[in-house]
Amino acid sequence: MTTSRRQLLTGAAATALGALSPAHAQTAAPARAARPNAAPDLLRARRLRPGDTLALVSPANATYEREPLEIAVESLEALGFKVKLGANVRGRYGQFGGTDVQRAADINEAFADDEVAGILALTGGSGCNRIVDKLNYALIRRKPKFFGGFSDLTSLVNAIHKQTGLITFHCPVAGSEWNEFSLQHFRAVAMDAQADLLQNPQGERGAHVVQREDRISTLRPGLARGPLVGGNLAVLSSLAGSPYFPDTRGAILFLEEINEYIYRVDRMLSTLRLCGALDQLAGVVLGKFTNCGPGDGSYGTLTLDEVFDDYFLPLNIPVYRGAMIGHIKRKFTVPVGQPAEMDARAGTVRLLSPAVV
Repeated sequence: MTTSRRQLLTGAAATALGALSPAHAQTAAPARAARPNAAPDLLRARRLRPGDTLALVSPANATYEREPLEIAVESLEALGFKVKLGANVRGRYGQFGGTDVQRAADINEAFADDEVAGILALTGGSGCNRIVDKLNYALIRRKPKFFGGFSDLTSLVNAIHKQTGLITFHCPVAGSEWNEFSLQHFRAVAMDAQADLLQNPQGERGAHVVQREDRISTLRPGLARGPLVGGNLAVLSSLAGSPYFPDTRGAILFLEEINEYIYRVDRMLSTLRLCGALDQLAGVVLGKFTNCGPGDGSYGTLTLDEVFDDYFLPLNIPVYRGAMIGHIKRKFTVPVGQPAEMDARAGTVRLLSPAVV
């Protein structure tokens, strides 16, 4: 995602919150069609196992060189998976990885393919909003599978969950750096079916007397429970008013951003506030806001601290900042729609049950 993506954001909050109890979880059985204004039952995909086939798709930006695709395939193979390339994974239409029809078709075909156990995006960028209304959600409900990615994939992971009840995954894309931290959490959540504890690394002081990197900052302490929804702030706010915007009532909202001026972060948060998405949150987890500073030539600006205080402190709910979520090398795998408990003082999110079966 880059600063070039700008969209006029309008609208109102979306509809009712999905069933949260694990007792409502289903696996491969067809889900009934959602009643008007009612969220579909919660669905959990089968856990990924070594030897499974992952479909590699490009729903956002094109990959212009051969090497990044080769590295992504080799990385997934090193994790023990077989890889099946989407028909248009090497496609290009402008900056996108193929036309809208092609990119959506690759996702739909991967869900339909019984050989495929899960679907992972090659990269982020932009373009997922263009195909969010072209996915076959009835098919996805019938054949739930692991689906993951981050950044621009915020559109798809939230839309799929909202439309089908399937728990999706805000996680590294295939082209990410699969370091030990990221891999540990991916395996725990997506492969080992653990009720993972999402907690920043502790005690990494380096040459300093105190920990300086990956610190947690508590805006308001407290515990909260609810389903996890969110992702990239710019992409999420661009869905406001659409049927693909997540229901935030009773939810734990997690947010991250990169390369946006502070006044734009402020404007995106105002969109969430004005559409009612902040009104009934259970809690807020702020990830990394990488490279988000004052605008060029600015004679004065609010700080990120001040912006976050302005929007979140009046809510009187637990809020903390600094979680390992975002455009960073080491990142959590966060299951969208999964019931969890956050502790804003400790800076942790604990999944209340496995996100896969």
